Amino acid sequence: MPMTEAQSRRIVVIGAGVGGLASAIRLAALGASVTLLDRRGAPGGKMRTFPSAAGPVDAGPTVLTMRHVFEELFEAAGHRLEDHVTLHQDPILARHFWPDGSTLDLHPDRGASAEAVRRFAGADAGRAFETFCSEAEALYDAFEGPMMHSANPDQARLTARVLSRPRLIPMMAPGLTLASKLANRFTDPRLRQLFGRYATYVGGSPYQSPALLALIWRAEEMGVWHVEGGMHKLAQAMADLFEQLGGSLRLVDGATRIEFQNGSVHAVHCESGAKLAADAVVFAGDPRALAMGSLGRTAAAAVTPAQTEPRSLSAWVWAFAAVPEGAPLAHHNVFFTADPRTEFDALQRGEMPDAATLYVCAQDRGAGARHEAGAPERFEIIQNGAPDVVGAPPSEEERILCQTRVFQKLRDFGLHFDRVPPTTALSGPGDFAMAFPGSEGSLYGPSPHGTLAALKKPRARTPLRGLYLAGGGVHPGAGVPMATLSGKHAAAVIAKDLALTSPSRPTATRGGTSTVSAKTAPVPSRSSVS
Repeated sequence: MPMTEAQSRRIVVIGAGVGGLASAIRLAALGASVTLLDRRGAPGGKMRTFPSAAGPVDAGPTVLTMRHVFEELFEAAGHRLEDHVTLHQDPILARHFWPDGSTLDLHPDRGASAEAVRRFAGADAGRAFETFCSEAEALYDAFEGPMMHSANPDQARLTARVLSRPRLIPMMAPGLTLASKLANRFTDPRLRQLFGRYATYVGGSPYQSPALLALIWRAEEMGVWHVEGGMHKLAQAMADLFEQLGGSLRLVDGATRIEFQNGSVHAVHCESGAKLAADAVVFAGDPRALAMGSLGRTAAAAVTPAQTEPRSLSAWVWAFAAVPEGAPLAHHNVFFTADPRTEFDALQRGEMPDAATLYVCAQDRGAGARHEAGAPERFEIIQNGAPDVVGAPPSEEERILCQTRVFQKLRDFGLHFDRVPPTTALSGPGDFAMAFPGSEGSLYGPSPHGTLAALKKPRARTPLRGLYLAGGGVHPGAGVPMATLSGKHAAAVIAKDLALTSPSRPTATRGGTSTVSAKTAPVPSRSSVS
């Protein structure tokens, strides 16, 4: 059969993180000939795993929110998400512990959370929490479409939208940091600390990030899902879907140079020595690598240094298996430090904090999880870290210092493990800097600090003809759902630029009959997703 016009379009995607996977899936679903490259041996990018006695342990993102983003991606390819991964909604969003012995569970049901907050901090705190939730919801609803779901958000259009809804202005608290907004909302310092933590979801400090980031709470309040087997199963499912659509996945083969001819993308040169002809290229790594010239002098003009600086936070990440004892753990747990200001001050100085808040993911707890009492369980522990400008692995002294501080802090909370993991189970900022070229170890791309930080990020379409961007370092930003949306934006602008049209690809309906084309399949709204 003759090749269709779409099939004649050769597209190379560099980087098999969720942004690269999402763009590759959508482009392959449109019928293009797509090759996906990654220098690592498994798809997922920062969705990494470490081996353990209890099986692969997630060593990257652990929280799946905004499920509708992934349902839409699979529907665009004529598939159903639930046919590829098993998801369980966690009844507890997170369990929070403080040094004074107090604890607080938050839930995807606002009424249940409000009642928990009232028991925790009193009736006034409960009312303040409900007001905060209403504000976060209003901000999320106002900015989800024109910001998150727009490939090229326009500041003037966003400003006009806000002015048409003046009640949003005090909720946005322009000129205030997230910490300042929370100080105005909550009298209990523990609640300020809890909701200030959401700035770290995009690699920022609550003392420097804009108050608008309060809307992140709404994304989590809508639900947190546990991927059966671990988050890496989602990345593998996306890679499998891409190959089912006819895409070519080339692992352990990174890109070395993007070749341009006559002012347009022409080919991608690979570590294997292969040269892949390309009508379009999606770079789904850290855009700072392009600016540094990692893929050639011409490609460096795709982004400016101002779009990639300053850098967001990094992390110290433990991934291991052990038998826990003591503190009652949910799937997601947060052990707060006594004084958050000292932690973020140390990070600002580029130092490892003496005392830091710790996130503990008990991977074998929560909805749908299975574990036997007394058997080793899988754990991921994350401590915020400063980016690493040197890009060298942490010294053994630094690793031992982190080990001592982290596990002593957890013992102070009453959480004990039958064994302390070796320092080889730790990834530090320097390790991330080496694994992800150009990143300086920052796990979230550019810093979210500053009122206009969200609008400063690179967009999907670059100034160079045929070169596009996806991933957590570009618009709409960091996090698994946002990186997935970046892939959607890249695919959309490529489809427009190359005049790709959707083939007649059936979409599976819940009744088991394929009747709706991928082009016309309805996109689930937030309110329709359970």
